[in-house]
Amino acid sequence: MKIVYLDSATVGETPMDGIAELGELVCWPESTPEEALERVRDCNVLIVNKVLVTRALLDAAPELRLVCEAATGVNNIDLEACRERNIPVRNVAGYSTDSVVQTTFMHILSLMGNAPYFDNTVKNGTYSKGTLFTDVSRPYIEIKGKRIGIVGMGAIGTGVARVAEAFGMEVVYYSTSGTGHCKEWPSISLGELMSTSDVISIHAPYNERTAGLIGAGELAMMKPSAIIVNMGRGGIVDEAALAEVIDNDLIGGAALDVFTREPLPGDSPLLRTRHPEKLRFTPHTAWASTEALTRLVNCIADNIRSEMGL
Repeated sequence: MKIVYLDSATVGETPMDGIAELGELVCWPESTPEEALERVRDCNVLIVNKVLVTRALLDAAPELRLVCEAATGVNNIDLEACRERNIPVRNVAGYSTDSVVQTTFMHILSLMGNAPYFDNTVKNGTYSKGTLFTDVSRPYIEIKGKRIGIVGMGAIGTGVARVAEAFGMEVVYYSTSGTGHCKEWPSISLGELMSTSDVISIHAPYNERTAGLIGAGELAMMKPSAIIVNMGRGGIVDEAALAEVIDNDLIGGAALDVFTREPLPGDSPLLRTRHPEKLRFTPHTAWASTEALTRLVNCIADNIRSEMGL
């Protein structure tokens, strides 16, 4: 059995022994659409993360028996075309929940605690040259007692809510599906969430209900001291509108792990704001802790075993 991974660079140096023991594993760090057509010609199991699995790709792989998505979302795969060919598609869910929750609070605590400023004050010698034992020029904000508004109360949103409660925060949420299924915390309208929350934390998928959900109008509702964190998907927050409110010092700050275009273009307005100290970025890595990557690879191996009868 030949197993082809078309974009293995997305899991870095994570050991893939569990997959390799199931057959002949061929890993390509990256694949263009043209390269992919050649690389799948004799494969039985295809693993992808962002590579598009199109009808043309499927036609180029006559021996293909299984497509494994090295992630949760399968929007890069033509599911109808796979069904027509009786090729099962298996994804991996839940492997990165704890990692995303942790990254969410890394950003929240950094923004509300002025972490980079204080770190730099010590490292650049300013603290050493001073006469006081402390630096109270920028008092930080306690998160206890503050309201966190969570957009999307799925597994990750629920994890964020539980950690927020441990910090003593008040939790409310907005259901992007409109169901308000979670009864543990109050479900409120998006407008109320935007205008009353001290922290807005986005953990929703990108779909027709969430595309452009947080635009200029919604950002204008925020408290001047409030921060917004997007760990969901790029395109949910209007990046140009966010850059403008940061430029005009209208909100407390923002943190993004996901972007409308990835990698983030070098000419993005987010990279040229007048207040970069109000922004925190990670390059779509909230999902990618060492433990999450290991779980992901192990789950892919389990999916192959299950579907191929091994």
